[in-house]
Amino acid sequence: MSNRPTIEDLAAAAGVSTATVDRVLNKRSKVREVTAQRVLLAAEDIGYHAAGLLKQRVRESKPRKRLSILLQRSNDEFYVALGKAIEAACSRATDFVFETTIRFMDEVSPEYITEQLERESQHADALAVVALDHLLLNQEVERITGQNIPVLTLLSPLSTSTCTRHIGVDNRKAGRTAAWAINRLAKPGDVGILLGSHSYLNQDIAEISFISYFREIQHDFNLLAPQVNLDDNQLAYQATKDLIAQAPNISAIYSAGGGVEGIIKAIREAQKAQSITLICNELMSSTRLALSDGCIDMIIATPVSKIAQAVVETFTQALSQKHITPQPALQLTVELHVAENL
Repeated sequence: MSNRPTIEDLAAAAGVSTATVDRVLNKRSKVREVTAQRVLLAAEDIGYHAAGLLKQRVRESKPRKRLSILLQRSNDEFYVALGKAIEAACSRATDFVFETTIRFMDEVSPEYITEQLERESQHADALAVVALDHLLLNQEVERITGQNIPVLTLLSPLSTSTCTRHIGVDNRKAGRTAAWAINRLAKPGDVGILLGSHSYLNQDIAEISFISYFREIQHDFNLLAPQVNLDDNQLAYQATKDLIAQAPNISAIYSAGGGVEGIIKAIREAQKAQSITLICNELMSSTRLALSDGCIDMIIATPVSKIAQAVVETFTQALSQKHITPQPALQLTVELHVAENL
């Protein structure tokens, strides 16, 4: 006699009637989402032979929504990881079936990003974007949200108040944490500051907060003028070389943006890994190696999985409403990495 679980076993495990299980399996009538999920979980738990069909039925019963996620730089390990995390989180959504498209923008001019937003808004039910702050982008976001389409900003906010939500980290704390670390770890001397662009408001806030920390304490550091590198490795490499050449007393560098691989390369070439305290962003294969060998002293990292989950939760809430209303910004706490906690 077969010991394969029966429909009666499934109903008992799920705490519902056999008729309810039949409705889920055969789509005879609508079943509440929470009930269908309970039947599916019970089927997987007891090894019910039609668990795969149940999963398909539950998925078919959910409304489908198309998401467009616009990230930057397809060759950037951080953005690739963020894209994968968002895709994975969207695939686990319970209220909607999210058809998620991740697009990487290797050109990051305001005009180009505005064009991408305009194009994606023609077919997407909701959008998320990483972008610098610019009038063109703010106007485009206002146009899209005016059509009741949610728009999230990721990592760096825009100045328009019409964004559905901003999801990122607390950049004030990030900048002050970097300053605190340099004050504790570096010997007195010149301090270089590198960032991608002041138009990325997250980097601008981090830089301002970094400087404000030193204004509030007694110290023996000389903060040099910030250098812009457009988050480009080659530009960051050249900027770091120039810093080292022009400020032989340099004892620390804070990178508030990208281009970290270029910074690491310049410091290693100058054989300054042990004399320059380097604080930078994001744990990637290159920064992990530099952290372990002492070239980087501390990494201030974005909690990628938490960002991804917040994207799903925000889209779910926004798309469940008849009229989209802005939500308060979510500023997550950064993750700190040093060589001893890798």
